[in-house]
Amino acid sequence: MELTLDGDVVRAGYEARERFYDSRGYGQVRSGDIDLAPVEAAHLLYRGDIESIDGMDFRAFLGSAAVSEVDFAVYKDLRDRGFYLTPAREGWVDDDAGTDFVVYPRGKGPWDNEVAYRVRVVGERDTVAAADLGDCVLAVVDEESEVTYLDTDQRGVEGTSDAVVPATDGELLAERVVCWEPPAELYEQAFYGQQLGDDGAVQLSLVEAAYLAQEGLLMVDGGADAIVERGREVEGDRFDRRLAVYAALRASGVAPKTGFKFGADFRTYADVESAENLGHSELLVRVLPAGHRFEPRDLALDVRLAHGVRKTMVFALTADGGDIEWVAVERLTP
Repeated sequence: MELTLDGDVVRAGYEARERFYDSRGYGQVRSGDIDLAPVEAAHLLYRGDIESIDGMDFRAFLGSAAVSEVDFAVYKDLRDRGFYLTPAREGWVDDDAGTDFVVYPRGKGPWDNEVAYRVRVVGERDTVAAADLGDCVLAVVDEESEVTYLDTDQRGVEGTSDAVVPATDGELLAERVVCWEPPAELYEQAFYGQQLGDDGAVQLSLVEAAYLAQEGLLMVDGGADAIVERGREVEGDRFDRRLAVYAALRASGVAPKTGFKFGADFRTYADVESAENLGHSELLVRVLPAGHRFEPRDLALDVRLAHGVRKTMVFALTADGGDIEWVAVERLTP
């Protein structure tokens, strides 16, 4: 069987269509024949289903400029797992997500019009734009060519934690606000702050205090502006992003608390009835600017940590206009 490399496709004939497309989902039909993407052709060379392409064997072809070894590692791994998949190329498959491979459910192929995963491929030393995550699977290839799959999904965040809090007074200290005589609902039902002791006083973080002050539920000298200014002195622009995310979480019926011990901005409780009868926190939230770029190693670390404490990692991507995009990332075994 004669196969030739023509630009960024490998041309094959009718016999190749019967052997490879009709039976195993390789390639794209073209005028009765098929075209193969170089990564597909490399896999056929690797398997020994074809001997050469323009005189190149597997070793030579993989070492050529035609094939990415990172793409090949993912393609081979998914084929080994029993999936048919198609490189996402213009005119081959719908590629609205800007991904590298479209993966079909086990037992299905490109002729069935069903998609299991849309996969984006990166090496462990690449960076990943936060804006590229959501509605795709990130396949990270490490230096030993092992593949880690991270499922990324745009999602809403919502809960039923909506206790009504009476207004109260507070005192602004260096990096927190203390409510010396707060209403019981502040901590016990709405789960704001932390009790100082048995006398009922509650200390609030600056982001909690700023939110309550902006809602007209906390009075301090200088008002909400004084708290926000203090927050900016402590954290810089990051404070405004965290405050925007905190307000969005509260507005969605979620009670956020510090996520410091988990390396995150917040941990969240979706259904708080009382501080004494808390359930398990569901999410870890990291607040990032919309233009953030991830190191895959850091992304994998966040996800692994969240999984280890039975939570889901969510990144709150904040735009300059105040819009927030929520992207959940979890480990996936295809």
